[in-house]
Amino acid sequence: MNPAQLIQSGNTSLGIEFGSTRIKAVLIEQETCTPIAAGAHDWENRLENGVWTYSIEDIHQGLQSCFAALSADVQARYGVSLETTGSIGISAMMHGYLAFDQNDQLLVPFRTWRNTMTEQAAAALTEAFRFNIPQRWSIAHLYQAMLKKEAHLPQLRFFTTLAGYVHWLLTGQRVLGIGDASGMFPIDPETKAYNTAMLQTFSDLTANFEFDWKLSDILPAIVPAGECAGTLTDQGARLLDPSGRFKAGIPFCPPEGDAGTGMVATNSIAPKTGNVSAGTSIFAMAVLEHDLQNVHEEIDIVATPCGSPVAMVHCNNCTTELDAWVRLLNDTLHTFGLDIPKAKLYDTLYETARSGANDCDGLLSYNYHSGEHVTGFTEGRPLMMRTPDTVFNLSNLMRSLIYSCMATLKIGMDILLKEEHVVLDKLYAHGGLFKSPVTGQRFLAAALETPIAVMESAGEGGAWGIALLASYLTRTNKAESLAEYLNDRVFRNFQGSCMDPVPSDVEGFAAYMKQYRAGLAVEQAAVSVT
Repeated sequence: MNPAQLIQSGNTSLGIEFGSTRIKAVLIEQETCTPIAAGAHDWENRLENGVWTYSIEDIHQGLQSCFAALSADVQARYGVSLETTGSIGISAMMHGYLAFDQNDQLLVPFRTWRNTMTEQAAAALTEAFRFNIPQRWSIAHLYQAMLKKEAHLPQLRFFTTLAGYVHWLLTGQRVLGIGDASGMFPIDPETKAYNTAMLQTFSDLTANFEFDWKLSDILPAIVPAGECAGTLTDQGARLLDPSGRFKAGIPFCPPEGDAGTGMVATNSIAPKTGNVSAGTSIFAMAVLEHDLQNVHEEIDIVATPCGSPVAMVHCNNCTTELDAWVRLLNDTLHTFGLDIPKAKLYDTLYETARSGANDCDGLLSYNYHSGEHVTGFTEGRPLMMRTPDTVFNLSNLMRSLIYSCMATLKIGMDILLKEEHVVLDKLYAHGGLFKSPVTGQRFLAAALETPIAVMESAGEGGAWGIALLASYLTRTNKAESLAEYLNDRVFRNFQGSCMDPVPSDVEGFAAYMKQYRAGLAVEQAAVSVT
């Protein structure tokens, strides 16, 4: 069948991912898993009363706008209406805190992963569990609210992640995939369920609060990858498509976090594989062969969509500052009457960075728009500084901005690779930082001293990853594992490139990092006085 016939017959799968700055939908063929249509909606989180958040209206309107853009793309490409699909998956930024009462009303504004307001709770839980609980994890947000005796807690009946919330809106099911669930509360890799010993520890730790709920009762249920996690309700179909054309009854795969969909989109779910996702935030995932020897505050232990343990180095800040400088340079060009297409602008500026000094010649950039737990910052201040003799030119500027996207990740990954001696054959990279060819891939290889592979699908990112998980739901052979499905069907003929570290780049990045680490004292001073 041609694409129009596939769409009309429902032989497709739909993935929708809520990223930090963009909500993206990708429609794929079920047989080949190749994208055939896409839609997107741009959005931004806001800092309101000290909380990074999106409103419920933002979520609903963004979902509708993204789906409308997808439907318009289908109509424009193939001349047919999008009325059904074979399966659907929802993905979103992991962690955070969406809390609801018995009437399904939101109790406090959505607290996203970007907040660094749970230091006390995260430290206490890490000590009690002997397991690292980062500030952005959902359980840290809940326990911090308890320590602060927040007024909403007696009414609390359910809390979840953004993906879990959107899935609930569309299906009525309060569930999560195991990867997203592992960023709410620790998972037992043997049982593929919430860690019962830690649930009991939390119960003991909070016994004096005397709420009429237990943690196990208010967490989302976990649904394994490949199993049906609900179907599109009439109400959900109307929310997704107010025109009424899109039909209810479509099965959903378990909702997943962006870490899980990044692993799927790069076929990085087996031991000794890993990936780096780079957009508004940057994080690296390494599937472990064995447990780490020590607990590290810089490293999370989460799970693949299959439930295998993964070491995760997550940094809150990546391309926001880089994008701000690109906009400034674009405004400069507009002032002189020049209109450069966005893709060409980024490609040209990235290429310019490759001719900069390997160590950026003393030019340092700190991309901290928000706090950064890896380096101990609860707030951030974008900052650039240079020595008086720095060659301040465009190539050094762009190279420093791109280096800064990877610098904090480098600090966390050094612990994993050099202290814990985790072995990785290569890392697969995807996300906006790698849409322009070569530059991001080359600099990341230098930063991590590891071969970096970029597939042709690098720009599709997590929306394609959750579409693949939705497609996996429809597989004919139910005994087929996710790893087999990805290897044999999805990635069998995929093309890409792998780049080894360039020795001169490795040397230059190391020199940059020596200055970067020393300059963190200046970043701290900027936070303290402004």
